Amino acid sequence: MANTSEIEWTEATWNPTTGCSKISPGCKNCYAEKLSKRLKAMGVKKYKNNFQFTEQPNDLELPFLWKKPKKIFVNSMSDLFHEEARMEYVASCFHTMIQANWHIFQILTKRSQKMVQFSELFENYFGDYIPPHVWMGVSVENKDYVKRIDDLRNVKCHTRFISFEPLIGPVGKLNLKEIDWAIIGGESGFGYRSVKKEWILDIINQCKKQKVAVFFKQWGGIRPKSGGRKINRRTYDEYPLIKKSENILKEVEFDEKAFAEFCVSQTKRKIKEKQTIPIV
Repeated sequence: MANTSEIEWTEATWNPTTGCSKISPGCKNCYAEKLSKRLKAMGVKKYKNNFQFTEQPNDLELPFLWKKPKKIFVNSMSDLFHEEARMEYVASCFHTMIQANWHIFQILTKRSQKMVQFSELFENYFGDYIPPHVWMGVSVENKDYVKRIDDLRNVKCHTRFISFEPLIGPVGKLNLKEIDWAIIGGESGFGYRSVKKEWILDIINQCKKQKVAVFFKQWGGIRPKSGGRKINRRTYDEYPLIKKSENILKEVEFDEKAFAEFCVSQTKRKIKEKQTIPIV
């Protein structure tokens, strides 16, 4: 966790889990993997498992320590919806976000289908959508992973965003219906894959036509700031408009064990429903 961040589109980072695994080309030069190895070598206990997915329950309540409102990137060193993530632990993370509603929480995943599944459990358990101050997002590195945007549209939430970073290829025609924000960035670090100007401009133009806020983070290079942040002499620093709503979920009682039992009951119910569907 860091109460400040050099990531341009956020103000702090919070890692209730650490570690991940590579599932698509955008993961190839993962900065978090490299940093995890360095932190382990430095003796940081949180990273004793290196880049193996690990829950960090001691950090669950850390956002409460920040009294001043911040934009918080959730899991800059992991993926909250990793295959090994327990739904009940993910729910505990969301319970913290519900309670600490003076902050904005920004969640990114490449595991968009699990995000959808969790959001359905969330709605059924809490009785409402994921609140507006919790932004739900997916990473899309090229046209082969645009399907994650379709999954994102199915997430039971109010605020949705896409990170086109690292942008390693064109994305083609985009359907940005119900998308509020787009981050665009080239890759950085050793072995970085160069981004092309036309890929960036194509996304910006499609966002403008579909009224989606744009944040151009970086051109990339050996270092994140190597190429700067301007394109055609302009800086894009836009953020989405947050939909206002009463946070009724703060009053909902939450227990991790009860949520685990709820998940099991929901799974059994779905299996039973499938078994009772008549074969035509």
